[in-house]
Amino acid sequence: MTDRDRFSTATRLRLLGEQTAARVYRSQTRRQARRSRLTGRAALLALVVCSMVVALAYPMRQYFSQRAEIADMQQQKRQAQQRVRQLRDLKARWQDDAYAQQQIRRRLHYVLPGETGYIVIDPGTAEQSRADLTTARRPWYANVWEGVDKSDASAQ
Repeated sequence: MTDRDRFSTATRLRLLGEQTAARVYRSQTRRQARRSRLTGRAALLALVVCSMVVALAYPMRQYFSQRAEIADMQQQKRQAQQRVRQLRDLKARWQDDAYAQQQIRRRLHYVLPGETGYIVIDPGTAEQSRADLTTARRPWYANVWEGVDKSDASAQ
């Protein structure tokens, strides 16, 4: 082998190494360029998603509050319907003469001709009603002053 062949092989290897290094460098540069583009795309996508979330947050909150309000209104409607049914039942009972007579006798202490009515009064209640009558006969400022005296006595 001559020096020239060796030189040419060494030159070829050197050129081959430089070409390979250049390819590797270009490949890495492309990957980095792709990565940077992908990162930019990801940032843009994240920005769009965040914008959508922010844009939809208020309408969704309104939707859920309106759904809760509708549920409350339906509950009130059911309660009102139940109250109407109760009042209709009560009206139907009052239209019955026997029920009306029973209630009149019980509430107003009515007695039929020939009957004797009795009212039993609790002694504690009678004393209280006498005290209420006494309080009603005095001027209002005397009642106020007595209330002040009672609260002062209970505080001590």
